[in-house]
Amino acid sequence: MEATLGLNILVVDDEPDICESLAGILEDEGYVVSTAGSAEAADAFLRQASVDLVLLDIWLPGEDGVSLLRRWGAAGLQQPVVMMSGHGTVETAVQATKLGAYDFIEKPLSLDKTLLTVGHALEASRLQRENRALRSQAGLVMAPSGQSPAICQFREQLQRVAAVDSWVLLLGEAGTGKEVAARYLHSHSQRAAGPFIDLRAAAIARPNVAIELFGNEREGRITRGRLEVAHSGTLFIDEIADMDLETQARLFSALQERRIIRVGGVTPVAVDVRVIAGSTHDLVQEVQAGRFRQDLYYRLSALPLRVPPLSARSADIPVLIEEFMAFYGQRDGLAPRHFTAETLDVLRHYPWPGNVRELQNLVERLLILAEGPEISAAEVEGALGLDNRLALAGGPEGEDFGGTLKRARERFERAFLEYHLARNDWNIARTAEVVGLERTHLYRKLKNLGIALKGERRAGEEDEDER
Repeated sequence: MEATLGLNILVVDDEPDICESLAGILEDEGYVVSTAGSAEAADAFLRQASVDLVLLDIWLPGEDGVSLLRRWGAAGLQQPVVMMSGHGTVETAVQATKLGAYDFIEKPLSLDKTLLTVGHALEASRLQRENRALRSQAGLVMAPSGQSPAICQFREQLQRVAAVDSWVLLLGEAGTGKEVAARYLHSHSQRAAGPFIDLRAAAIARPNVAIELFGNEREGRITRGRLEVAHSGTLFIDEIADMDLETQARLFSALQERRIIRVGGVTPVAVDVRVIAGSTHDLVQEVQAGRFRQDLYYRLSALPLRVPPLSARSADIPVLIEEFMAFYGQRDGLAPRHFTAETLDVLRHYPWPGNVRELQNLVERLLILAEGPEISAAEVEGALGLDNRLALAGGPEGEDFGGTLKRARERFERAFLEYHLARNDWNIARTAEVVGLERTHLYRKLKNLGIALKGERRAGEEDEDER
């Protein structure tokens, strides 16, 4: 069956005939099967490999299956375990279930019963992983939304890159949605059925990053790291440049060799993971400064993608607002509110230094604090602090812009457009694209605001000098 391809099952039984028979049956169904004849052998196998399910016999030489199940549960084993026994009792089955076993099947094993139980256990495990993933990502936009030229081009790039299994480097300002892009890549890739695991390197103290990535072995207890948990799936490492050089070297080596060694361990563990890295830093500069390994950079930069800032896709703001309102309505019961045309105009002309994350926080704040069915331009300007910024821009005399919102907006628009004109070397076409205006509309706006173009400014400056 197609759904079973690549799923790994460990059979723990001291009877070779049963191991061989089960392996043959399960492999015919497309599973990858390994066997162990004792608790010690099963422990050794799990130290160096990941499995999706364990078939565990109760009667084993040395440590029995129930004791092993209890120990695995205390160590945090998340894979489902199905117990097997030829001498089972109701009490034993109840005890195994209380200790976390998914089910209990009796020997001699029925082919249909075994395959049905294995299938149900794997499906239940998959649903649990999906539910945990959905809870962890609740509120996140799951795809780069909108129809602006910038985001359409970026989505097309993601779709092409998702089809291959290479490492990916996502570059861009903070808050642009690099994690959203990483999730989109994963969900459209051949690894979509596997886990998506994220690691925020900037949020973890540097000495602990290696443990988070590679796991830990201490006093017989195994803690699996993000690389091992992401086996057969995708690992997104946000702010990868915040990792220390030693961890960078260890990561590069592990992924090149497709195996890891846990911190404190000695046994290599096979991993098959696609890495997507995100960074707000210029990694070329980080390499030149000796803060980022050159070999890791070259490996990552085979497929570099730049996530467009919100200022380059302001036409998408209404779509994003609707998504955020739907989420806060579902999660917190907040009623949706209408953003007027004037309000949306203010949002389109705001430079968004915090990008999509800043917009999401703004929408949440407005839904909670604002009153009435509509959100006005004045409310948005107050929430963004534009009124304070405009007052500061009034100069030492503390000009109050005539006391009207219209005058305050004119001052802001003038400062905003002059900033972007200077940033784009007074190129009208580039500026119009960045601020989201048609070129003719921008010309009209500049004329109405009394902003002279570059040539006109130079002539005026020369006249002023002559005087």
